[in-house]
Amino acid sequence: MIPAPSRAAWPALPLADWQDTHAALHRWMQVVGKLKLASLPWTNHSWHVAMALTARGITSGPLPCGDRFWQAEFDFIDHALKIAASDGGTAAVPLQPQSVASFHERVREALHSLDIPCEIRTQPSEIADAVPFEQDTQARPYDADAAQRWWRILLQADRVLRIFRARFRGKCSPVHFFWGAMDLAVTRFSGRAAPPHPGGAPHLADWVMREAYSHEVSSCGFWAGPGLGEPAFYAYAYPEPEGFAHWPVQPPGAYYSHELREFVLPYERVREAADPDATLLAFLQSTYEAAAERGHWDRAALECSLP
Repeated sequence: MIPAPSRAAWPALPLADWQDTHAALHRWMQVVGKLKLASLPWTNHSWHVAMALTARGITSGPLPCGDRFWQAEFDFIDHALKIAASDGGTAAVPLQPQSVASFHERVREALHSLDIPCEIRTQPSEIADAVPFEQDTQARPYDADAAQRWWRILLQADRVLRIFRARFRGKCSPVHFFWGAMDLAVTRFSGRAAPPHPGGAPHLADWVMREAYSHEVSSCGFWAGPGLGEPAFYAYAYPEPEGFAHWPVQPPGAYYSHELREFVLPYERVREAADPDATLLAFLQSTYEAAAERGHWDRAALECSLP
């Protein structure tokens, strides 16, 4: 029997206490994300660019380089970006107060030491005010404790999202981490085509958004809260069906944000709940039902019952 996590597994993480560290990590992760983007063939809905959680941090997964493979992992126990190659070579870049330009250059040097190329487009994606990595010389802080707590929350969210994902037999994404918006997400598909997405994400080609949302979706996940002011779980549908925003979702405290056009469940509601798993699953299921019922999905064909 696998032991259930205690409530202590969901630590406090007020955004105001570490938002500058989050902004730094967002940009540092984009350096590695761009390397992954340059290394792999395009996969539908941009699934190839997403990262995965590990028992120590967040990884790119294996990336090809000639006869070898390599990977990069943000290790939030040792607080270093660890790079490992399939021929045994290793290198590391410390996670510490530093500018984006400095981090980018250190990654380049680490890769060069392993004879791995670092040819990427250095303009960050989905960050409105961002400048290219090598031009971002602003001093950036690094709160190691907050970064580690954030990663531990991601691990718990990943675990519950996987439970939710297992209840759907239709096309569904993995549970994965997108460095563009710094969110953990899982997406269900109805199987029907969607109208063209309007695009408009900063520093992201509109065709990327149109391809990502080529078919109807119900998507949910977790993010640290920039743009909202607090960490939260979210759920949205594209296209948003009529009546979606008025669906009676659970649990108490969840609400529809007209500004974000998605349902929001503040992280504190989950953290303080007597049963965090049940609280989060109620939100995920009820917001999916809002999309599926109002969007007339074929639920009998798409859903499955598992223990």
